[in-house]
Amino acid sequence: MRPDRRAGDDYAGGMADTPSGGAAPPSPSVPAAPSTGAGVPGMPRRRLSWRRALVLAGVILLIAAGAIFMLVTLGTNLGGEALLIGTAAAILPVPVLVACFLWLDRYEPEPLKYLIFCFAWGAFVSTAASLLVNEASATWFEDRGLPIALTAVLVAPFIEELTKALGPILLLLFRRREWSGITDGLVYCGLSAIGFAMVENILYLGGHGYASGVEQYGPATGAQQVIAIFIGRILLFGFAHPLFTSMTGVGLGIAARTADRRVRVLAPLAGLLLAMMLHGAWNLLPTLTEATGEVLITIVGLVGVMVPIFFGMVGLAVWLRAWEGRLTERILPDYVRAGWLTPPEVAALSSLGRRHAARAWARRVAGDAGLRAMRGYQFAATRLALLRDGALRGLDRRPVDRERTAREEQELLSLISSYRSYFVGRDPQSPVGVWDGRQYHLRFPDGSQRSVPAPEEPVVPIPVVLAAPPPPPAFAAGHGPPGWYDYGRPPGPGFRPSAW
Repeated sequence: MRPDRRAGDDYAGGMADTPSGGAAPPSPSVPAAPSTGAGVPGMPRRRLSWRRALVLAGVILLIAAGAIFMLVTLGTNLGGEALLIGTAAAILPVPVLVACFLWLDRYEPEPLKYLIFCFAWGAFVSTAASLLVNEASATWFEDRGLPIALTAVLVAPFIEELTKALGPILLLLFRRREWSGITDGLVYCGLSAIGFAMVENILYLGGHGYASGVEQYGPATGAQQVIAIFIGRILLFGFAHPLFTSMTGVGLGIAARTADRRVRVLAPLAGLLLAMMLHGAWNLLPTLTEATGEVLITIVGLVGVMVPIFFGMVGLAVWLRAWEGRLTERILPDYVRAGWLTPPEVAALSSLGRRHAARAWARRVAGDAGLRAMRGYQFAATRLALLRDGALRGLDRRPVDRERTAREEQELLSLISSYRSYFVGRDPQSPVGVWDGRQYHLRFPDGSQRSVPAPEEPVVPIPVVLAAPPPPPAFAAGHGPPGWYDYGRPPGPGFRPSAW
């Protein structure tokens, strides 16, 4: 478990200025209280104002209204038996698809309530609005003697992609701080698309599959048609809706992490337009095949265009996951220089494998409480990196936003210190040591003491006790020079490693 050499060089760098050129992190001055055994602390929660309560109530009512509308509509059109069979078949792939998107979000998992919101929005609000618009458009085309198939090409892609994206857009507007980048955009939009596809598949599996087969030849034929549609629509091409809406997710993710107002507007619009175009092209393939009788059109379109785009998007998602996962490695060295963290702690956050190893170590030395504390520690450290990255990008334009960022930074640093108390200094196999911001001062079981510099490739686990600095000169509040943080036993004035 070793970080790359470049990261090790960053950890051992100077302590005057941050490499990013931004304001230095606050210098720690008050040691955190040791754990009392009262339970692992949690992330601070925001108070719910009456305005946010009204918005939340309105969103819940809108989703509930959409769910009731779709239940009544599908039940009336399909019948009870077809609705149950279609629902059971449509739900089968949902856990797999959801797990794929949650896999992308393992470094900084999003709150469950926001994930449920996006899924429910796509499943009920988006489907209800799209159904009403598509049916009205089909009637309009039919009244004018135009093919109803035009609805699938000219109307459905636009209304479906727009309504699927509205849920994540609302989340971006009201909860921008919950967006860490493009990965979050893919997750939120992907879940909205999965919800939409699930309800749409109920219509195809229950209506065009089971109900149609039973009406023509009986239950056996209905079951056969359900299986055929399930294989073709879900097993082979179940990625379609998430693929389309992921284009919007990329645009929203870019907008979430930029300070340029033009990009904030143009990136989501470009992503949404690309999603609509891709969706329209997908619907155009079977329409052209039916009109011309040339099956080759669909084959070439799928194999030559859609499948490469799908694998390209998968590759992009995996690359973005790794890139955003290394955010802690790029940002947190600022806090190493400021004395809040040690090099091995940052090294242990730079990959999922190292994070898992750190959790296993914490559980070995501190039991289940240590494991929970390490999980909270890793989450808080990742949130801290995202918060500082946003500040360095200039996302906080208003003074109130900058004040809130400073407040959240202090809360996260306090949490990190509290979490650390559950597993620091409890490993009998590690020498006692102090990190003073430049080198380690180690005391071994035989009583010998030694000062060693930080290795270029920090080893995990390693002592994470932090030493207190001498009194610093006066600086503006929150912008002092990087100091050192004493964790556990304050060495006090005149601290010398050799005096232990």
